[in-house]
Amino acid sequence: MSKLKSYILHFVSYSWRQTLYLLMLIICIVFTSIQPAQAAINDDTYEGNIFIVYAGNGSLIPPRATLAEALENHKPAILAFYVDDSSDCKQYAVVISRIQSFYGNVAEIIPVDIDKLPLEAKDSPSSPSYYYSGAVPQVVVFNQAGNVILNKKGQVPFEEIDDKFREVFDLLPRSESVELRRRSFNEFSSELSE
Repeated sequence: MSKLKSYILHFVSYSWRQTLYLLMLIICIVFTSIQPAQAAINDDTYEGNIFIVYAGNGSLIPPRATLAEALENHKPAILAFYVDDSSDCKQYAVVISRIQSFYGNVAEIIPVDIDKLPLEAKDSPSSPSYYYSGAVPQVVVFNQAGNVILNKKGQVPFEEIDDKFREVFDLLPRSESVELRRRSFNEFSSELSE
């Protein structure tokens, strides 16, 4: 009986060690075969929402308001047509995020993913599809009256959009004013401590 008991104990302990070694081998194989996630701004692959991945700004998606709401409320707006798998749009996401950092409280920033753009008739000026011209990126800027004051395809420079918003908000032209700059948290904190 004791011989059988020792045989069973030996078998159980041997099986347990063998199972542990096999499990460790599987874990090693899995961890060494996993490829790191690589986001590439210069190619046309999909890595996720471009505003989150490349501009670090998840607050743009979904937009706070629709174009119809912005026009109804007489609020300046910008439509930014894009697709998530375009290198041009990936690079341009930073500009749209920068526009939001300066004008996001006073204008509606409305990114429009053309892959999700409804294929509706282009007869309603309150619909983004009305303004889409078939290329990305594309930027359309509206003033308070709902008039289009800028409609361009390609990577429109921040300064060009900024100049249009300066006109809309009756700000000094760039040549007569200091550069727009966001206050950093540390500057604000240091002013409070004085």
